Amino acid sequence: MSERIREKLQILADAAKYDVSCSSSGSNRKNTAKGLGDASSSGICHTYTEDGRCVSLLKILLTNHCIFDCAFCVSRKSNDVKRAAFTVEEVVELTMSFYRRNYIEGLFLSSGIFKNADYTMERLVRIAKKLRLENNFNGYIHLKTIPGASEELLTEAGLYADRMSINLEMPTESGLKLLSPDKSHEDVKKPLAFIQKGIIQIKDEKRIIKSTPKFVPAGQSTQIVIGATPETDMEIMYSANEYYKNYDLKRVYYSGYIPISYDDRMPMIGSQPPLLRENRLYQTDWLMRFYGFDVHEILNVKNPHLDVDIDPKLSWALRNMEHFPIDINTADYKMILRVPGIGVGSAKKIFQARKFGRLRSDQLKKMGIAFNRAKHFIRCADSIFQLNDPNPVHIKGLILSETNSKYLKVPQNQLSLF
Repeated sequence: MSERIREKLQILADAAKYDVSCSSSGSNRKNTAKGLGDASSSGICHTYTEDGRCVSLLKILLTNHCIFDCAFCVSRKSNDVKRAAFTVEEVVELTMSFYRRNYIEGLFLSSGIFKNADYTMERLVRIAKKLRLENNFNGYIHLKTIPGASEELLTEAGLYADRMSINLEMPTESGLKLLSPDKSHEDVKKPLAFIQKGIIQIKDEKRIIKSTPKFVPAGQSTQIVIGATPETDMEIMYSANEYYKNYDLKRVYYSGYIPISYDDRMPMIGSQPPLLRENRLYQTDWLMRFYGFDVHEILNVKNPHLDVDIDPKLSWALRNMEHFPIDINTADYKMILRVPGIGVGSAKKIFQARKFGRLRSDQLKKMGIAFNRAKHFIRCADSIFQLNDPNPVHIKGLILSETNSKYLKVPQNQLSLF
């Protein structure tokens, strides 16, 4: 690798680290007898697949030149940073070279916008096309959708990419206008709707014609920057919920803002990124997608912010103690899922196991539930008492004290892990 390519790689890989929407799952692109790579089982990099495996990819920008001046972006045109740009051939060669050396399992390719949207998108498409057709590359490819790009280019991109994503940036239109007046959420909604329509159309055609080509088989995702503008957790999650429902997104990613410039509209340089808040938003997202919660149950006008000291599932349970305790041997699956300390896997085990007899506390512990947390919200076959008027403040205190006592038992040199 030449020194110039190495320098470009250092600049453009570093600039790409602020985009966290590089996870993937759901692609089933098979390898051919003479092809290279396989996205059907390994997913993509710098994240975890649905079954827990960690995989890697080449995550870079095509260029960090940009015609926009978004205050929150390190690649904005007014920022005094070193600029670089790959050629189409350089990205293809890097991807193939890294893959042959077993460094990566796919490519995540984004870009600043230089000249105009079509000029940039056309180069992203050429890279994916050359990898697929000229290099017979069957590994995972995640392409960023460039807002404002033509439908013809988006269609072509969808034929070669496994996943496509376009960043929403700020949770609300007002927040986006505050920091990036030249951008609009409408510029994001149009390509999302177009790709979604294409995915549905291809699925319908494939039922009739088996040879119909794949089109964005791993779906679409987006990213929301949190902490740069003053939206509440409720506004953030309501926005995410809208995009899940209207555009059938696979994932919404929440990226805590890292202060990169002096700007009185945003947090000061040196401020800590809102990592705990980011984690709580992901937990809420999980409850919406896998636990049957409606976003309005978790966040509403009375509760516009997520609790800092406890997770959103426990917070909901403590605010709705009239539903608890539930009888673990008779409650429906939906209510079992809502018990703090019981995950999806454990809930399924409980639902199946109780067909063979009433469940006791020792059996529940063996199923992997967090019993010290769940015990405040359930009754089982050997429960010796039932709280007639459970006090949520008291229960919260007990759970927090038990959690803190676990951390106190951890050796000092391991506390940083938590």
